[in-house]
Amino acid sequence: MIEQRRKRAKAIKAYGTIRKAVEAESLDQFQDISLSEAVVLGLINQGVKTFVGIFGHGMTDVGEVLRIYEEEEAVKTVNVRNEVEASHVASMLRWKYGEAPAVFTSIGPGALQAVAGSLVAQSNGLGVYYLMGDETSHSEGPNMQQIPKREQELFLKLLSTFGPAYSLHTPEAVFTALKRGDTAVNGGEKHSPFYMLLPMNIQPKIMEHCNLLEFPEKSAESRVVSVDPDLYRAAVETICSSSRITVKAGGGAAKVSAGVWETFLELADAVYVHGPQVPGLYPYSKERNMGVGGSKGSICGNYAMDECDLVITVGTRGVCQWDSSGTAFKKAKKIININCDYNDLGQYNNSVRIQGDAEEVLLKLIELLKNAENEATDPEWLKECKEKRAEWEAYKQLRYDHPVLTDEKWGKSILTEPAAIKKAVDFADAHGCVKIFDAGDVQANGFQIVTDEKPGQTITDTGSSYMGFAVSSMLAFALQGGKDYPVAYTGDGSFMMNPQILIDAVQYGLKGMIVLFDNRRMGAITSLQHAQYDVGFSTDDMVEVDYVQMAESVKGVKGFYGGESMEELEKALEQAYAHEGLSLVHVPVYFGREDLGSLGSFGDWNVGNWCERVQKLKHEIGF
Repeated sequence: MIEQRRKRAKAIKAYGTIRKAVEAESLDQFQDISLSEAVVLGLINQGVKTFVGIFGHGMTDVGEVLRIYEEEEAVKTVNVRNEVEASHVASMLRWKYGEAPAVFTSIGPGALQAVAGSLVAQSNGLGVYYLMGDETSHSEGPNMQQIPKREQELFLKLLSTFGPAYSLHTPEAVFTALKRGDTAVNGGEKHSPFYMLLPMNIQPKIMEHCNLLEFPEKSAESRVVSVDPDLYRAAVETICSSSRITVKAGGGAAKVSAGVWETFLELADAVYVHGPQVPGLYPYSKERNMGVGGSKGSICGNYAMDECDLVITVGTRGVCQWDSSGTAFKKAKKIININCDYNDLGQYNNSVRIQGDAEEVLLKLIELLKNAENEATDPEWLKECKEKRAEWEAYKQLRYDHPVLTDEKWGKSILTEPAAIKKAVDFADAHGCVKIFDAGDVQANGFQIVTDEKPGQTITDTGSSYMGFAVSSMLAFALQGGKDYPVAYTGDGSFMMNPQILIDAVQYGLKGMIVLFDNRRMGAITSLQHAQYDVGFSTDDMVEVDYVQMAESVKGVKGFYGGESMEELEKALEQAYAHEGLSLVHVPVYFGREDLGSLGSFGDWNVGNWCERVQKLKHEIGF
């Protein structure tokens, strides 16, 4: 059996797909093969080459297959120290590099940790395979680590709530599972994780005379686009009868080129606002770019949303903070909604809904707008928005010009978070680094600060807001051979959620930097408590941590103290960047009520004691 596995591994490595190997007569079409190998071979046949996770008793047979396939260089197996970390690494491989990986876990708690981490992939439309051990199909008694309830397929029920899932209770069902997985991970209009459950006793079962040509290959990505001329005509008529237009871009617009944005905005005489997930799609330096908008938006971005009479949303789910819980478009008379997913098209009432790939739809609208008469143009609209952008730039600059405040908890004068993040962002941009932001106050300030000129230079999970995503996901850059240098911007709270990157970075040769902004609290939540109830509660601590010493406790990681001035931080960043491995820069940052200590918020949010007011406003607006 081992020699036959080696032969199949060598063939798939040499030819790329099973069909090509069979057609070249390197493999016989019909062979005896176990379910475990069928899953691995089937995933390789769809282009999956990287398997990230943690083995346990629920995955030993799959592990044995991966061992042989890795020895033949057909796959790479990455054993990490936490299943949440495995999910984040896989998400980044798909997000930044377009590689569809597989996460593997044992049964029980490890599987649930991986599922929790998969919320990043779910929220950001990333296709990732999940292989999870499951209880035996004979039900001979409770299996260790199963859900302790005497019902069948409880993990399948649970995972099916998260997304598409399949239990391989019969080995021959693997072909259907791989087809459905391919639809979710590769071919659908909107990608998602696919959860594949492998009962422990079924993994080693042999499928005799298995037809290797029954394994499905990877599907081409779908590019759906509506061909209904009435929808496009209605959209153009709405644009031409509106005078104050704002285009709001979300994650589903990530593949729209800057040139298409430029042409469409000019023809529609519109201004542009983006969600926090996609800075750089349209260069920040362009005069029509009003930056980020939403609950933690900007002066100009929120003005453009609040004051427009038409909003054109492109590729968005309408997340609560993205449109201020439905209150962002206070004066708009109508919405044009462009999305490939019809469920997301239904987010807004009183809207022209065009289903399709964002760029394809915009290109069709551009052709129609070229021959349309736009008589409702208001020359004051762009002028007003540019004035608001100048106000926003001055507002930020005032905080950058006053980078040090006295912090009560630290008992000394230290850097403010906006000033420190700005310094670290400018450093990364100057060195061509990829910036990754962790959830919390660092993330919120970060997407207000970044001014990217091209896409892909900033990555931030604002859909599930997963603490620890940034530092964990850095490992993906090592697995891609160090093509890019990542800088993870994290807070002390987020870092301590997933600090195992310190070890895995050395294991896999990661070269990158963690900049840890330490205000000794969950700053985003304390700020929200202050805003809502004028008092913080149970969101800070009195424990001072030497993160430099923590980093350097791992041989190969280098720690640096970021200091208490801009000059000291600049020097620490330079030293950290020069290190041949993972470095960590610890930056104590101010937290308090001084206005210059933060960038503030400019939108509504349906949370806490604001709910009644925000909900009432949302229903009055009526979208």
